[in-house]
Order: sequence, then C-alpha cells, then structure tokens
Amino acid sequence: MSDESTERTGAPDVTIFHNPSCSNSRGALGLLRERSVDHEVVEYLMTPPDRETLETILARLLNPVTELVRTTDPKFVALGLDPSAYATPNEVIDLLLEHPELMQRPVVMKGDRAVIARPSDRVSDVLG
Repeated sequence: MSDESTERTGAPDVTIFHNPSCSNSRGALGLLRERSVDHEVVEYLMTPPDRETLETILARLLNPVTELVRTTDPKFVALGLDPSAYATPNEVIDLLLEHPELMQRPVVMKGDRAVIARPSDRVSDVLG
C-alpha cells in the first residue's frame, strides 16, 4: 500500500487514501501533518487499491460500506449505475476495482479502524 508520495519517519501509524484534487482529502492530510502523525499517503488514483486492500478497508470501516462509493459522482451517474446495486462489501469491491475513481475520499486507516474523513476532522475518529 505504498507509492512514491509516502511520507515516513519509521513504520507509519496511519494510512491515508488521498486524492490531491479533493479539498476534504487535502484537509485530512493537513490535519495529520499538523498533529505530527506518522502517515503513509496512497494516491489511490495513481495506485488503485487491490482486492485485498479494499477488503481490509471495508472490514475496518466505521462508516457503512455503501458510503465508500461516490454515488453522486458524475462518472457514477454517466455510467447509469444504480446505488442500490452496491450494498454489500463484494459489490462495492467489484465496482471499485473496475472504477477506483468512484471511491469516496479520503479514507484514513489506523490499526483496526478506518474512516471516510468527510469532513476532514473525522480523522480524529481513528486517531483516538
């Protein structure tokens, strides 16, 4: 789960699945930096998560699994997809493997917890 934008001072405590064009994602990353939290940045559009990574995210997610899909995204709408078709972890994973750009962001993971940090201050939900 790493890429060239990883920031490390040792083993990271936190992983953030980040989209630099998203203000919520930039805000969450800024909060991690402000709090000096050791973190790994995964720009998921450049390095899409594989099935195992998505399974891990969904297993740890504090939000309902359906919230991991950007159902109001113009691409979701343009594809003619039905939000009710993505209610189970496997349905969400299959969709995001095919269309990683439809993953809600940012996702912040620490230990056995993950959260969609919308708004950005939801990062606190996993930092403890």
